[in-house]
Amino acid sequence: MTGKTHVGIGIISAVILSQYKMVKLTLGGLAICAIASLLPDIDHPKALLNRYILPAKNKTVKTTIYFTLGVFFLLLNFFYLNLKYVETLGIFFILTGFSSHRNGITHSLAGLLCFGLAFGFAAKAYGFKEYIIPFFLGYGLHIIADMFTNRGVPLLYPFKKRKYKMPITFTVGSFWGNLFEGLIILIGLVYLTFKLPEILLK
Repeated sequence: MTGKTHVGIGIISAVILSQYKMVKLTLGGLAICAIASLLPDIDHPKALLNRYILPAKNKTVKTTIYFTLGVFFLLLNFFYLNLKYVETLGIFFILTGFSSHRNGITHSLAGLLCFGLAFGFAAKAYGFKEYIIPFFLGYGLHIIADMFTNRGVPLLYPFKKRKYKMPITFTVGSFWGNLFEGLIILIGLVYLTFKLPEILLK
């Protein structure tokens, strides 16, 4: 799915769940949910987030940048910080650098836990606990949404490399795929137009 669709799914879901008091609806929470909705695709050099992170959109640059980031976080943690979430981030960035799109850790439950726990520890440490659920929601829904595509996701990586997908799937970029994603965005925009002001004014 496209980055815009993933962001749309994350934000719409956060708004819906906020009506049942499962998510605290704030602009910060929605922003975190949107960013988390894009994170699994950082294993792709041309992903939406990587357009702003990588100076060149190719695999070599992606591997170099994320490997360097990972080593930096590990060294920073070893010599100065000694914080578990910083160490987790370092390991995750190194693994991301060597992962190819939808064949590695970012589209797996292990990736969700690694990134989610690292974010959770940091959020608690700095007093932003209300952002933890939006983060897990955005990241987790990205993985579930990609299970509706014909490529599937390596849900149990690194223990199993098998790709898991739903019984009914579509091809990203195809007529039906574009139609499906377009409908999601359209329905979401209509819903948010009518519901979001009502929720925020409560």
